[in-house]
Amino acid sequence: MKPTDDQILEILGNSGLVLTPTVIAFNAGFDRSHVNRRLSEFVEKGLVTRVERGKYEISDKGLGYLSGDVDASEL
Repeated sequence: MKPTDDQILEILGNSGLVLTPTVIAFNAGFDRSHVNRRLSEFVEKGLVTRVERGKYEISDKGLGYLSGDVDASEL
């Protein structure tokens, strides 16, 4: 996991909404391409679900990671 990952996941987790990479990047102050790359990896790890093209929501596993129930070493 990269230092920016928690912030991206927290935006998704705290909002409880389906968000686009552009919205996440705007709120985090990151470049959209960086957020896109991280979201793709989160989908592979099961932390985020791709609802449809360009729209993402946090998964139960992602919420578990944020709460400390899922250890980063398990990802």
